[in-house]
Amino acid sequence: MSFTSNIIYVLAVLFLMLILASQAAKTKWGKQVGASLLVIVFTAVAANLKLIPSASNSIPLYDSIFTYIAPVSIFFLLLNVNLASIRKAGLPMIGLFLIGSVMTTLGILLAWMIISPEKTLGEDARIIAGMLTGTYTGGSVNFNAIALEYDFQKKGVLYAGTIAVDNVVTTLWIIVTLTIPIFMHKIWKSKKQDAAKAHTVTERTESAIDMHSLVWLSFLGVAAFLVSDLLSEYFPKVPFILILSTLGILLAQIPAVSKLKGSHTLGLFLVNLFLAVIGAYCELSAVSALKEIGVSLLLFTSIAVLLHGIGTVLIGGLFYRDWQMIAIVSQANVGGGTTAIALAETFKRNELILPAILVGTLGNALGTYLGFLVVYLL
Repeated sequence: MSFTSNIIYVLAVLFLMLILASQAAKTKWGKQVGASLLVIVFTAVAANLKLIPSASNSIPLYDSIFTYIAPVSIFFLLLNVNLASIRKAGLPMIGLFLIGSVMTTLGILLAWMIISPEKTLGEDARIIAGMLTGTYTGGSVNFNAIALEYDFQKKGVLYAGTIAVDNVVTTLWIIVTLTIPIFMHKIWKSKKQDAAKAHTVTERTESAIDMHSLVWLSFLGVAAFLVSDLLSEYFPKVPFILILSTLGILLAQIPAVSKLKGSHTLGLFLVNLFLAVIGAYCELSAVSALKEIGVSLLLFTSIAVLLHGIGTVLIGGLFYRDWQMIAIVSQANVGGGTTAIALAETFKRNELILPAILVGTLGNALGTYLGFLVVYLL
């Protein structure tokens, strides 16, 4: 085993990236982009310099962070949820998400007309288009559902290359959505700026985490994960993350739980650790190794996501003009619920955390159907 595959070493580098991002976010320029974006960028640089493993040589540590850390981070953040503030955010989020899903489908179809990927990818292009439609509607569950239907996972190099391109574009889109509110507010002022401030949870004044709270939070996180896992076996059609989220919301309404110190800090720390791995998966060398096919895939995917973004921003702006909400919804489409939650946290829009999870779940349900529709149309 190489030194860079050593779990302790990789953890140390990931934590170092979190420290650097936290420090950089305190500077004048760093405040403009936020720690979440900086974590992704710093870790992506480290992975592409081969200081830590990336997507093509992923290690079990990364899988564990995706499987355990990401869901538990959501659980901790939900312990701060105010149900009254969510009610007003829910319907606009769903409406925007449906707009974003339609824009994803149209983006794929328009990118197909512009790039003509079938010239380099042949018959596989249709399946890839369907897979990308699925994943940019709701996440990797849809990506793999379509791949399995056509046995695409057996096409090793092309399948791995498609995943590599997906990782790169998804990471870049996180960066874009973090900057959308800053850029758009300057050229098209948000008509919901005051409302956004009103619904935002007031500035955090929670005390520093103490031993009592840390022990209880750790127990609740592990216990909720275990209960959710058991329930998902009895109710396989209900997504695991939805069960875990529901437990978090219910517990948040118990005064003894809501008084525990540091749940927000702990949740945000774990979210940033998850985002660090997202950055590590942004592997540019894997795309370039495919040469002409890789270039075609990257262009096709980038144009499709860009068209999704333009359409979602323009239509969302006409109806809502809440740029932070629009950015979060677009991220829920392209990156999934967990990265959308990270955006909500970065924007301090805590009333949008639960809606982000719900629309992410909706995307899991809708994405596969839209993916198969695209394969059929092409």
